[in-house]
Amino acid sequence: MNVSPTLGNRIESLDTLRGFALLGIFIANMLIFHSPYFYIDAHSYFSTPSDVASYKLINIFVEASFYPIFAMLFGYGLNMQYEKAIAIGTSHVPMMAKRLAILMGFGLIHALFVWSGDVLFTYALMGFIMLAAIRLPKKWLLWIALIVYLIPTFLFIGLIYLLAKLDPNQLMDGFVDIQQIELAITAYAHGTYGEAFVFRFSEWLIYGLMNAFLGAFMVLPLIMLGALFSKLKLFERASEMKVRIALVGVIALAAGIFIKSWPYMDSHAYHNQLIQQLLGGPILAIGYASVIILLCQLPIFRTIFRPVSKAGRMSLTTYLMQSIIATTIFYGYGFGLYGKVDIETGTLIAVGIFAIQVIFAELWLLKFRMGPFEWLWRKGTYGKNMPKKEGKEQAL
Repeated sequence: MNVSPTLGNRIESLDTLRGFALLGIFIANMLIFHSPYFYIDAHSYFSTPSDVASYKLINIFVEASFYPIFAMLFGYGLNMQYEKAIAIGTSHVPMMAKRLAILMGFGLIHALFVWSGDVLFTYALMGFIMLAAIRLPKKWLLWIALIVYLIPTFLFIGLIYLLAKLDPNQLMDGFVDIQQIELAITAYAHGTYGEAFVFRFSEWLIYGLMNAFLGAFMVLPLIMLGALFSKLKLFERASEMKVRIALVGVIALAAGIFIKSWPYMDSHAYHNQLIQQLLGGPILAIGYASVIILLCQLPIFRTIFRPVSKAGRMSLTTYLMQSIIATTIFYGYGFGLYGKVDIETGTLIAVGIFAIQVIFAELWLLKFRMGPFEWLWRKGTYGKNMPKKEGKEQAL
């Protein structure tokens, strides 16, 4: 077996892919950080030529195509934890339940006190379901993941399409919630921290809890696929599987870009946007992941992008700090740039912040084994007597 390059016991290519996923997620999230994105029709709200072009690129190539990578990597890490526990003859449930409970705590704090778009709470919740599902054979994981994801997705898209045909005005395509836009701007652009907290809390009660529920259909299947890939040793056997990975990558890239471009070829009707996001997003994600996994087999690529893998290695710290930094830049209790930057500028800010995070991770890991939030997570899991070796803990 040809094993992928590792740093210590970590799989470096896995950390590299996670680093790129964090950059993509941040670029997509930046739309929410600097504008009332939850409540707008983006295709009419962003009206300048620069914004229209920038949004189209992000909408096709970034949005909904990087969080699936992160979810699958989360599942990959969960299975690594499970297999490690089996190998040393211990039960994985108590330790993993504790890790997931702490992660859920991080998510709640993040959602309520920093940014309502948190995903950690949902990941942790789905992780508790995976405590049982992780034991399933590879074939079962594949079919359950496909059934749980595709059947509700096709039913929902079909229902939306049918409703639109019966009454084109019923779904109010292009609807803009003016009242919520004004409330968001008041709270985030001009409000104190307390005012922003109140609005963020109400926002999370609606969108955060709804996403946690929908996670069973949208996130859990992706985590299952990641666990399946871990059981197949995809990263560890990438060199010997490169032909199959390349084939899957080419097909997924072509299909993903086509599906995600579909609303621009047909119309921005709601059902087309659902097709774009729910079907095109994960397919393109698989294409991106395949390309990066293959590139990680090249020594020059690993050398050049090793700092990105460091940011991926500190994924929890990187993710949380992105929210802390972005809300400080845009919200009224910080620099107050909410609603004042265009998409291109917001994207450049995201890339700039991530570049600084890459440098920070490189410097931090010269002295420490893990990021500060990773240390808190691990300390909370193991208590005072933490294992001296980091092992293959790459769950997030």
